[in-house]
Amino acid sequence: MISLPRLYAILDASCFPDTAALCLAASELAAGGVTLLQYRNKSGNARQMVEQARELKRRLGNSVKLIMNDRADLCLAAESDGVHVGQDDLSPGGVRKVIGNALWLGVSTHNPAQLIEADATTANYLAIGPVFATGSKANPDPVIGLEGVRWARGLTRKPLVAIGGITRANCHEVIAAGADTVAVISDLLLEPRKSAEEFFRILG
Repeated sequence: MISLPRLYAILDASCFPDTAALCLAASELAAGGVTLLQYRNKSGNARQMVEQARELKRRLGNSVKLIMNDRADLCLAAESDGVHVGQDDLSPGGVRKVIGNALWLGVSTHNPAQLIEADATTANYLAIGPVFATGSKANPDPVIGLEGVRWARGLTRKPLVAIGGITRANCHEVIAAGADTVAVISDLLLEPRKSAEEFFRILG
């Protein structure tokens, strides 16, 4: 079973004006202690996504595990370390056929039925959320709260990533509810290095 760091940083390309700014933020996060980073681009074309992911990999080297959001094919093309898929993406079984067994696979879930189904797959870790209200998705699933994290913990022994509206102010209680890791987008945008360092200090 894989071991996850307490903080899972997610870089959403839509939050940055260009590749240079995206990569600068990634470098700052790495300097702040981040070792697990997801590249997310919901609006870019395949060529742009591969180019950005490759540049992130070049900048970060092997010190940071780089996960591609949604696209198993682009994960391979960009030589990423794994892929994270949602409920509307290629199935975990389908992803495994594309990426093989060596790369990491994460699956997003939003309710007990989805979590139980994902737990039976070869996913290396499961994500649950949104824990709190979030502005990073156009049509978010219903908020599950800390109680949702608790039931999720009781349904799987796989590493559990909590996502959705998590900040430095509430991350400790999310871990206390049973999550192994918190995934964060918005609260890492301003001063990425300093923000990451504070997350790690809070989470111990």
